[in-house]
Amino acid sequence: MTITPLTDEDWMRHALRLAAKAEAAGEVPVGAVLVKDQHIIAEGWNQMISLHDPSAHAEMLAVRAAGRVQQNYRLPDCTLYVTLEPCSMCAGMLVHSRVKRLVFGARDYKTGAAGSIMNLVNHPKLNHQLESEGGVLESECSAMLSAFFQRRRAEKKHLKLQALRPADVGNTLEKRDDDDAVSSC
Repeated sequence: MTITPLTDEDWMRHALRLAAKAEAAGEVPVGAVLVKDQHIIAEGWNQMISLHDPSAHAEMLAVRAAGRVQQNYRLPDCTLYVTLEPCSMCAGMLVHSRVKRLVFGARDYKTGAAGSIMNLVNHPKLNHQLESEGGVLESECSAMLSAFFQRRRAEKKHLKLQALRPADVGNTLEKRDDDDAVSSC
């Protein structure tokens, strides 16, 4: 029986399922899976809020777990699949851990460090460069992130409106009292 190897798209779908775990916990929906020889070594999803840790990005958690599994801080011959282009912190960590290949979904035009605003993973002056490919299932990854931030903005707007309502009710009552005083004269 021949087993067909999983494709980059298959692994990215797995990363999207991990991103859904982050979203369910109220985190920015980013998921990452680290693969070696067609086997999952480790996985992660954003947990900065729940862990109170600004470094608890999906790729950071996946690589930390992989280091423990492999009993090595270097992860050669591994591929990291992540739904969002890594930031500079994560890109630097990927270089230091010697991950062989990076595959990401959505590009990050604000903080992306794998080609969007800078390219740390392929910087020629660093002692390791990764093979990298962006845009795998980009529309699905981008849609998940866009929907999350759209919901978050709507929730913030709703909370802001709720906070204003008691003041508006008080102002309305004061106006009625003033109007009553004028009309009774």
